[in-house]
Amino acid sequence: MKGILLINLGSPKSLELKSVRTYLREFLSDDLVIDLPKIAQQLLVNLIIVPFRSSKTLHAYSTVWTDQGSPLITETQAMADALQAKTQQPVDVAMRYQEPSIRDAIKRLKAKGVDDIHVLPLYPHYAMSTSLTTRLAVEEQVKDLKADVSLTFTDSFYNDEGYIQALAEKIKVGLPENYDYLLFSYHGLPERHLVKTDPTHSHCMKVENCCELASEATPFCYKAQVLATSRLCAEYLQIPKEKWGVTFQSRIGPGWLQPFTDEAMKTLPTEGKKNIAVVCPSFVADCLETLEEVNLRAREDFVEAGGELFTYIPCLNDDNRWINFLADLLVPQDQHIA
Repeated sequence: MKGILLINLGSPKSLELKSVRTYLREFLSDDLVIDLPKIAQQLLVNLIIVPFRSSKTLHAYSTVWTDQGSPLITETQAMADALQAKTQQPVDVAMRYQEPSIRDAIKRLKAKGVDDIHVLPLYPHYAMSTSLTTRLAVEEQVKDLKADVSLTFTDSFYNDEGYIQALAEKIKVGLPENYDYLLFSYHGLPERHLVKTDPTHSHCMKVENCCELASEATPFCYKAQVLATSRLCAEYLQIPKEKWGVTFQSRIGPGWLQPFTDEAMKTLPTEGKKNIAVVCPSFVADCLETLEEVNLRAREDFVEAGGELFTYIPCLNDDNRWINFLADLLVPQDQHIA
């Protein structure tokens, strides 16, 4: 029997400092997230990040937490419910870090008779800190459980026609009249991650205009993929080049992809772009990084810098076009429910 497992990043279990610290410690101790020598990584996480950022992170979560808990988890579950109704296949949800756990999700699917799981890390764009670490975690749990299941993974879908259409139509609905600029804000990555995932070891960050050139590295290059998603959406919406751009948010330390979203908020108004819309395509479900970092903090920075109208365009969440795309991606069309 076939089943589907949707996996997102993760969230603290509760709105408590201890829970936030536990989440940050697990997330940032992943060698594919902070890829430093283990001793250096643990010193950074346990002596600097967790002690000094946990309270600030807790406050950020408090601004978006709902009666149902973490928005990321509730939105991902709503997505799964809609997908299950569409496909009539068992669909379960897990988080890479914390709960609901990958291990428990596999056990739940097995208990329903599922022996063939299509795993979808909910990241349109490939990165070792998201797609790869999720794949490895699922494989590890299946092995540890000695679960007799076959696994199929979809590692990215950044340029799939159905995804672009769903995202572009979501943007179209959210765009204000007479907007000056549409900003695609993506989660940032250290530039060294691009180099590490380049199978050619000679393309990413080493060839001029590397992201614009087709290469064996493209299926593994986060930056090339986010630029492609942005371009395809702009073409779909017929937005001229001067009216859209790409930035990167959520950076930690030096050497991360640029330009930075927070800095763009302060410069766009000085360039005459005072009516902007912002969309965050690296997230398919609204979460801390979209609701607090962008819709609250980036908005505030933009207005303080002289901006007049800031429109946040929500993530895909359980949008019907998005659910239809997921169904087409994961299940043969003749098995869909009309």
